[in-house]
Amino acid sequence: MAMKEKLEEIRQAAQKQLEAASDESSLEQLRVSLLGKKSELSQVLRGMGQLSADERPKIGALANDIRSSIESAIASRRAEIEKQLSAAKLAAERIDVTMPGTAHRRGSRHPLGQIEHEMAEIFRSMGFDIVDGPEVEYDYYNFQALNIPENHPARDTQDTFYITDNILLRSQTSGVQVHTMETTKPPIRVVAPGRVYRSDAVDATHSPCFHQMEGLVIDKDITMGDLRGILLLFAQKMFGESTRVRFRPHHFPFTEPSAELDISCFVCGGEGCRVCKGEGWIEILGCGMVHPNVLTMSGIDPKEYTGFAFGIGIERVAMIKYGIDDMRLCYENDVRFLREFA
Repeated sequence: MAMKEKLEEIRQAAQKQLEAASDESSLEQLRVSLLGKKSELSQVLRGMGQLSADERPKIGALANDIRSSIESAIASRRAEIEKQLSAAKLAAERIDVTMPGTAHRRGSRHPLGQIEHEMAEIFRSMGFDIVDGPEVEYDYYNFQALNIPENHPARDTQDTFYITDNILLRSQTSGVQVHTMETTKPPIRVVAPGRVYRSDAVDATHSPCFHQMEGLVIDKDITMGDLRGILLLFAQKMFGESTRVRFRPHHFPFTEPSAELDISCFVCGGEGCRVCKGEGWIEILGCGMVHPNVLTMSGIDPKEYTGFAFGIGIERVAMIKYGIDDMRLCYENDVRFLREFA
């Protein structure tokens, strides 16, 4: 009965080893050592051929019983280990629902984006449509169709980014007005915000890339008075109800007559301060009545229709309204600066 005693020893030893197993890895190693092909149990079973015919069934039944008990013990121990691991994980990940949550800082629109949106909404409230156009533009739309002759200084390579002889990065969003007039029958009332490019040195008030918003109205019997009324309403909505406007004669090739528009200083009310440099007025935009040549080149009869146009620098409005004294702050992505406008 030496084999029977050996099998019982294997059973007892297996039980002690399984109780000592503390994790999945050690349990798997025990399973291989206890039940694998090289295990003691397997070696004992290989010697069953030496037993008598009477002993062989009894030892075989005992061996199967021991294998089954070891397999059951392994499964039971694995369940215990998994339960212990789950309990430890739950304890480590326990959340105290009474604790205050972690505050996450909300993002916000860029200050230039805020101003552009506010300007667009003001004009939208007055019946204007928002239109867009290409930033890479033909010379025709950027200059020729706007009544800017070939020898005009604005066409110089020192001021304009040319890609080829007749393709360039637009230096103004006025070209969008030409596209609109070519594809839309009057009446027309649109504003066109967007990026523009000019070969300027970077300083506190200049950048080779900045933003404009062009406005255009074409209809019958449009006058300079209509232009003044629209721009006065815009200025009052943007800078305050007490804002006043004034026109100063100017020259633009695509408008005639042309003017620069000033607004009364919204800080000092026109008395003179640091914002308006003591003058009481702040230059804000250029405007005028659309030149008949521009209407004709765009397929609109200047004898039947008239119109006005204006161009506003979005950075300039933002700097005036927010008291920004250096345009470069708007492009340096300094989070401390941007959070001031959240």
